[in-house]
Amino acid sequence: MKARLTPVLLLVVACTETPEGSDLTLATTTMPPPETSAGDTSSTSGEGTTSEASGGGTTADSTADETGNTPKLDVASPETGEPPMEIAEVFGHSGNVLYRLDPDTNEVNEVGPFVGCDPGSVIDIALDADSRMFGTGYSRLWSIDRMTAQCTEIAQGSYPTSLSFVPAGTVDLAVEALVGFDDADYIRIDTTTGQITTLGTLPGGLVSSGDMVSVIGGSSYLTVRGPGCDTTDCIVEIDPVDGSVIQNFGPLPYDQVFGLAFWAGRAYGFAREGVLFEIDFMGGNVVTNPIPIPGAPANLEWFGAGSTTSAPPVAG
Repeated sequence: MKARLTPVLLLVVACTETPEGSDLTLATTTMPPPETSAGDTSSTSGEGTTSEASGGGTTADSTADETGNTPKLDVASPETGEPPMEIAEVFGHSGNVLYRLDPDTNEVNEVGPFVGCDPGSVIDIALDADSRMFGTGYSRLWSIDRMTAQCTEIAQGSYPTSLSFVPAGTVDLAVEALVGFDDADYIRIDTTTGQITTLGTLPGGLVSSGDMVSVIGGSSYLTVRGPGCDTTDCIVEIDPVDGSVIQNFGPLPYDQVFGLAFWAGRAYGFAREGVLFEIDFMGGNVVTNPIPIPGAPANLEWFGAGSTTSAPPVAG
């Protein structure tokens, strides 16, 4: 789990020590036109690491427009009448800065520093089906413009990490719900009032270690610590209705995986040590591969990540 700390200097990390150094100095993106690349296009590299497990997702389809808080669709061509194209994007962040990963190219760009959030205090983010972004600090709930990293305070209170939206029909029959884990407690957060409601509890001594991600028509995943996950984080599939564990995929090769995102059948892990990696769910196993980030400083620390619930649940 991420320990609660009072913000110190520029960064606050969900752990028991104060991070060192500063954030990435990658090229900052601007309001559309598109973002500038952080460096040369990078593809998956390195030998995959396998953990035993079983399970997988189902299928669905959804698209979402390229303004900050509206559906993210490219406009269909008036000449060809072709359908809009999805914008492939997932997001990771430090305590101070928001970044965008293109899952098609593995390029990482800096969106920019969070503006209007307490310095160094953003501990996690989540995006709904329309790519509206929300974030938490230990004492704040914000809406965040995903194109500019501008924060608008919604409420004050005690808020957790491990945020995600879950699809309508799970926690709420009518609308998507913003959920999270406070240690073992599975909770819902009202995005208008900030009110918290407890929905369930993780079984077997497990506690959330970092983040959660959920996809419409697909699965919901969480990083955990506890029995059998003592050395590094495990990744589990959970039931988004009550937070119970459906499948434990076993340990990941990284500790403190504070961020999870998802796109096209593949999860993305963001470890506190600055490592970004893919997670492929292949039958009874999960296979991980690191994603290089050209130009990243040695002191980069990931605090969280997020992706829209309308991300494609399968490739293709």
